[in-house]
Amino acid sequence: MNATRRTTLEAGQAGSGTAVRSARHLARLAVLCVAGAVAAVAAGTGSGRWLFLLLGLAGLALTGAGIWWALAHRGVARLLGTLLALAAPVCVLALYAVSGLWVAAVTALALWAAGLACARSALRRLRKPHGMHTRSVRPPRRPVLIMNPRSGGGKVAQHSLVERAEALGARVVLLDLEADPDPVALARRAVAEGADLLGVAGGDGTQALVAQVAAEHGVPFLVVAAGTRNHFAMDLGLDRDDPAAGLDALSDGVEIRVDLGEVAGRPFVNTVSFGTYAEIVQSPDYRDAKAATALDHLPDLLVGDAVTPLDIRADDESLPAPQTLLVSNNAYARADPLGGGRRPRLDSGTLGVIAVRVDGPAQAAELALRGERASGITVLTARRVVVEADQEVIPVAVDGEALTLPPPVVCTVRPRVLRVRVPRHRPGAPYVAPSVDWRRIVRLALGGTPSPYHRVHQNQNQKQNQNQSRNQEQSDA
Repeated sequence: MNATRRTTLEAGQAGSGTAVRSARHLARLAVLCVAGAVAAVAAGTGSGRWLFLLLGLAGLALTGAGIWWALAHRGVARLLGTLLALAAPVCVLALYAVSGLWVAAVTALALWAAGLACARSALRRLRKPHGMHTRSVRPPRRPVLIMNPRSGGGKVAQHSLVERAEALGARVVLLDLEADPDPVALARRAVAEGADLLGVAGGDGTQALVAQVAAEHGVPFLVVAAGTRNHFAMDLGLDRDDPAAGLDALSDGVEIRVDLGEVAGRPFVNTVSFGTYAEIVQSPDYRDAKAATALDHLPDLLVGDAVTPLDIRADDESLPAPQTLLVSNNAYARADPLGGGRRPRLDSGTLGVIAVRVDGPAQAAELALRGERASGITVLTARRVVVEADQEVIPVAVDGEALTLPPPVVCTVRPRVLRVRVPRHRPGAPYVAPSVDWRRIVRLALGGTPSPYHRVHQNQNQKQNQNQSRNQEQSDA
């Protein structure tokens, strides 16, 4: 990875001797499992069959290269790349079966998986994430909920959200999509008329716009997961399968303070994307045929001149021009842009930054072998990200919505300005296990103390808490 990962993805520390002892036992078990996996491979290849092991790694690399050719080219090259991506792992499995190595391979994979699980459990005990602070609040007296009847394929009607909200004393405003409604104007009018809570049943884009009004006026904000994906609701710990459950916050809710991102003065609750993805979502066909539209545009964006070169600065650090840049309101749990998908905290006061550049099949193969540690992925956190380009406007995707903005485009974060009302009883955000640092696991297994790690992160957390307290005092003032 080209940049040091400076995040507080999983802030906090176990602190107790019991947690450290448990982590040490798990680390030793993890090392034993990995040693067993190596022994299984050595036993299977002891009769001069190391070539088969190398062919297995080569097959994985060829799979990554095949995926690159399938995405970055059209016609015959795309067909050949797809065939290679499918055939390489099948051939490796067949080769292992014929050579008799399948027993050793299965044993090694099982032991490796067990070792990985133990290692993650060990790290989890050492840096168990703290939940966001909640405080009990009284039910609102004049809540107003803005609902998009078409969002999420019609979830507002499917879950009878209007009737349920009104039964709890809320006034509901339905967006008239034919009249091109302005959620911001509706929210401002509601506050002017005395609303003491603003809520949204809709997608993340609408939620961000109304959240900004709520933050400006210091009124609580309520999220109803009636959109398509509802990433913000997921990270708040809401039940996305039951949008009506979010309405429980009107009668039995607690309040948490979370950050709100800003890009060029526009709010966002999840992500701002630049580069390849932002170019693709500009297409009018993207909403109806996402996969087909992406496949049609990717060759020009990955190996052609269609993508706009970007010059990026995250705080004081310059980033190499990536093909894709993802700036998130708080950092994602993993650097892997395809496998992270969740933010353990929404109140760290920082932006997450993931930059990806893959220039050819060799880097695609490295990505397949090394995952998030590949050289083409850069991960860090920052309080300010500036994106420059030699164009009058550049494509930007804000919470999935296609925009064009004049550079420089500045992304910042407003720490803990949003008062979010959530149900007291909710599923909670799913925990994502940390990426495994095997050097720490080995040191822990050998009896090394985890205190250096804790001390660094404790200092970071103390500074973060001081900044959050200062921001809280300014907000309350």
